[in-house]
Formats: sequence, C-alpha cells, structure tokens
Amino acid sequence: MSLANDISVPIRHPDRFFIGGQWVTPSSGATINVIDSHSEDVYLTVAEAQAADIDRAVSAAREAFDNGPWPRLTHAERAGYLRALGEQVVKRSADIAQMWPRESGVIAAVANGAAFGAKHTFDYYAGLADTFQWERPARPARGGFGLIIKEPVGVVGAIIPWNAPMGLISMKLAPALIAGCTVILKSSPEAPGEGYLIAEAAEAVGLPPGVLNVVTADREVSELLVRDPRVDKITFTGSTAAGRKIASICGERIARCTLELGGKSAAVILDDADLETTAQSLAMAECLLSGQVCASLTRIVVTRSRHDDMVEALAAAFSKVKVGDPFDPSSQMGPLAAERQRTRVEGYIAKGLETGATLATGGGRPKDLDRGWYVEPTVFGNVDNKSVIAQEEIFGPVLSVIAADDEDDAVRIANDTIYGLHGAVFTNDVARAREVAGQMRTGAIGHNGFKSDFDMGHGGFKQSGIGREGGVDGLLPFLESKAVLLDGPTARYHQHTEL
Repeated sequence: MSLANDISVPIRHPDRFFIGGQWVTPSSGATINVIDSHSEDVYLTVAEAQAADIDRAVSAAREAFDNGPWPRLTHAERAGYLRALGEQVVKRSADIAQMWPRESGVIAAVANGAAFGAKHTFDYYAGLADTFQWERPARPARGGFGLIIKEPVGVVGAIIPWNAPMGLISMKLAPALIAGCTVILKSSPEAPGEGYLIAEAAEAVGLPPGVLNVVTADREVSELLVRDPRVDKITFTGSTAAGRKIASICGERIARCTLELGGKSAAVILDDADLETTAQSLAMAECLLSGQVCASLTRIVVTRSRHDDMVEALAAAFSKVKVGDPFDPSSQMGPLAAERQRTRVEGYIAKGLETGATLATGGGRPKDLDRGWYVEPTVFGNVDNKSVIAQEEIFGPVLSVIAADDEDDAVRIANDTIYGLHGAVFTNDVARAREVAGQMRTGAIGHNGFKSDFDMGHGGFKQSGIGREGGVDGLLPFLESKAVLLDGPTARYHQHTEL
C-alpha cells in the first residue's frame, strides 16, 4: 500500500505516556487531535499531559539520575545504547515518512531521509565517547595534582517544536544521553508522533527506566516542566517569544538552558552573482518545509541597480514551484502545518501589501487546492527593511527583496535585525565571500546557497538563541565542569605527572 493511501497510525500507545520505562495511563481523559495538514481530517489522537503527568515524568527522570545506573555507566556503555537507538529509528523510517508530512506538511521525498539523519546524530555523539576529553589532568597553582572532569548536568527537559520533530529530538537526546543525563521529552501537540516513536525505540533497546520519558502537552502545562526545581536544564527549540519566557523562568531559579530560536536571515547578493542561478537556489531552499524553517533565507538584499532584476528572477523561479499533496512525487512544496499557521502567513502577506511592498508573485491560496493548509510561494519587492515583513519571522514561503545603496549598505541591512541565526553570501569570489561572512552577525553563513552542517554546530547570535546544537559545541551545555584538587596523582595518572 502506498504511503499516500495508508492512513493507519504507526504507533502502539497514543493514549498513554512513556514514563519510567513503562506505558502509563494518563491522569485525565484529555486528548489532542492531530490534523492532517493536507486533508484537514483528524489523523491521530494522543493523550494530553496534565500537571500530574509532568510531575510523574520529572520524578521518574530524577530517580533515574540520582539512583539509577545511567549516569554511572561508562561513556562507551552509553554509546552502545545510542547506536542501537539510531538503528531502531532507521527501522521505523517508513513510519516517519508517513507521519511527518501529515503533521507538518513536509513533502515525502524529504521525510524519507529523516530517520537516516537522526541515526547520523546518534552515531556522531556515540563516537564522542572515545574522542571527547571527559577528564583531563591539570596543575593547581598551589601544588598538588588536579583534574578537570566533565559531568552530566542532570535532569533535562527537552521541548520539541512541530516543524522537524525527529531531527530535533535526536539533536537534543543524543548529547544529553552520552553525557549521562536523563530526559523528559515534551512533544509538540501538532507533531507528537515522532516522540512516541523514539519512546518505542528506547523500549526496544532496553534503555534503563526513567532515562527517557515522553509526554505531549500544550504551553500552559509545558511551563510546569520549565519551572520544576528538579529539572536541571531546559533545551528548547521554537519561537523567540517563547524562548524569552523560558529564559526568564530559568533565570529565576538559575537553571541551565539552551535556546534555538527564530531567525530573519539575509542573503546578501554581491554584484558579480548571477541572478537567475541565485534565484533558483533561493526559491528551492524556501520550499523546504514550506518555509517553516527558522534559518530560512527570507530577506534578499541586493544593490539598488539590480533590485528589479532580482525580483523578476525570484518571481519566475518561485511561480514555477509545484505546490500540492506532500505524497505526490511531483510536488515540490506541501502545505503549512496548521490552519493557524496559514492564517498567520496570510496576515503577514496582507501587512506587506498595506506597507507598500510590491507583490511580484503569490500572495494567496493555490487555486486548485480547496482543502489543506496551503499558501502560494510569495515574493515581495521594494521592501523597507524597517517594515513588519522584513523584521518579523513569518515562518512560511514569503521572500522579501530589499534594495541596498552598495555592498557595505547590504551588510548593514543584513545585520539590522534582532535575529542572527543564519545567512548567505552570493558571489563568485571565495575571498569576498569570506570577507562579507566575517561582517555578518549570525551563527552560520552559506556561500552561494542555504547551507548548514550540524556537525559544525547550529545556533544564533542575538535573539536567535543561546548555545549551540550539533557538534562538540552541542555537547557542552549538557555538561558541568568540576575541578578536583588532590595531594598527588592517583595510580591512574602516575605516568602523567609532567603536565
């Protein structure tokens, strides 16, 4: 049976939570309906966590960290579990490819690779068991022998958004687990399926009870997880508005937090860049998840003399994008994740028109799609960088072309935002690309395209977040550094007294 026709739910216990290594009955009969973003029909109904369920999950994670075996295993032993988790996720790749398009609107061609990306992340962090310096000798200033030890931060609350759940689950879970932390995973109400799937994977590999606990809750109940003093660290991916609230709560109790937040990323087009090639690259990148990507290149900054040609090239490229059923192999872009998300995007398009921007293509709903949360790929020209559509994250397939006086002005415009998550420089000159990249205040820069590598670390400057995910930098927030001062070296370090 094709994925397009198979609307069965590939999870076993949607009416329960995974807590303390068991599938437990919820404290109430509250449920959440997950709506298929293409058909607008109910696809999945899951249990909705209440305060008592959050409390139970935190208690299980706390018990597992304080008294369970997990933090006391060697890193190599924990690495074995991570590799096994990755293998289990790959076994469920077809299930992910069915759920993710229905939950978030991603096309099936992209969803098919989600499991393998997650496995890469689990394998990467498993590899750090052997290569990361978990403990190193040091020479105290007043003599004796010192050790600097990296220990787990403790109990982690991981809050996952709806746009790319499996990738983000692995990006938070893998470093937390290899560090020795225990985790409460809070799934998004819009896309809870992958949380259930990773819980089933944890059960299959025999992860010790309480090491991973999975619940689904909306914002009010989720806040209880952030406020709970038994939770040592919060790792969150989502909007900057929600991130501000989480950071303020963590600040009140001095809890650790890492935040991967919103963006309004700029592509700076230098005068030697070919506009047609550039437009094709930008348009296709924006089709990924229907523009529901925090790092999307949505501000296109080009010198004034080339502005109109850039708008024309983008409009031509974007208007050719095939929007439709994410399970249709010919579709290049699917729907948005939810009705309220489409309403939000349509509201920003209206604001663009109200503020005098020029609508070059799109701006409405595809005429041949009368169901589903669809919106046309949209390009605005003559956008003022101070306007709402240039400054606020839209989270949809809407591009704004902004004219700059010259290339220095283009860099100034690119930096004129509260965000700093991603960016790009389009030029044929590698040296100029490096020079401009050095002037842009953002966490990542691509040359001639939307490019990222999570093994190098992902995160932002300014209000795009705190900390990094992926790579070694993504491990550090799950660790505390302990200095141990001894009168002399232990037997383990007798051969290394010369520091």
